[in-house]
Amino acid sequence: MPVPRPDISIIGIHGKTPRIHDSAFVAPGCRIIGDVEIGPDASIWYNCVLRGDVSRIVIGARSNVQDGTVIHCDGAMPGAPDGFPTLIGDDVLIGHMAMIHGTVIADRGFVGFAAQTMNGCVIEADGMLAAGALLAPGKRIPSRQLWSGRPAAFMRDLDDRMLAGLQLGVAHYVENARHHAAALAETGDGEA
Repeated sequence: MPVPRPDISIIGIHGKTPRIHDSAFVAPGCRIIGDVEIGPDASIWYNCVLRGDVSRIVIGARSNVQDGTVIHCDGAMPGAPDGFPTLIGDDVLIGHMAMIHGTVIADRGFVGFAAQTMNGCVIEADGMLAAGALLAPGKRIPSRQLWSGRPAAFMRDLDDRMLAGLQLGVAHYVENARHHAAALAETGDGEA
């Protein structure tokens, strides 16, 4: 786990403390609370909140959570004895100001700017939720489909070129996180 820094909050609660891989980037202004796991080369950008106080949150390898995003989960409740953890796979792109709640996003999934997901949602591998969309509780986006709207509905299938472009975005965020970490270390506002 990275050395504690005054510009981010890493807070344990209910006996659970965030676990952050040494290679992950966590930008200033972030609040990471409770049962949260952040994988290798993942990046959590400026002013995000990941609150794992009632269930768990997992961010997979090389996934990025862009600026201002809020991620939460839900604990056990009638009809859902295991609650609704938020489980994000590897190589996932989550756009700026998204709100992810009690959702599973499989490897290479995508959530656009200011999109919202609710309890019980699933975005399968290579599935995409468009910018500004609202995925209603329990909805599932199948692999290689784009859903859009409020509430979100199927829009079209995704081709190989679109999916390859998303993976270029993943690689960009891994590299960009390294540059930001170095810049913060140079200014004394963070660590390398």
